[in-house]
Amino acid sequence: MKAHEGDVLRFTGRTVGTPEHRATVVKGLGPDGEAPHRARYEDGHDAEIRPGPACVIETRPVRDPSSG
Repeated sequence: MKAHEGDVLRFTGRTVGTPEHRATVVKGLGPDGEAPHRARYEDGHDAEIRPGPACVIETRPVRDPSSG
């Protein structure tokens, strides 16, 4: 699962009543966007993570440098 700086990792709840949570990738630790990633969760703590199948990556929009 590839993710890059600024991407948001959304972890869905695996059981009823478990809320989803999000973490923003602050640094890629693996080659070419591969896991592991250093990510910051919504509550402010950082962790090294290896996203599993219950994770969805929300990629940040790529900005075109020529658009000003």
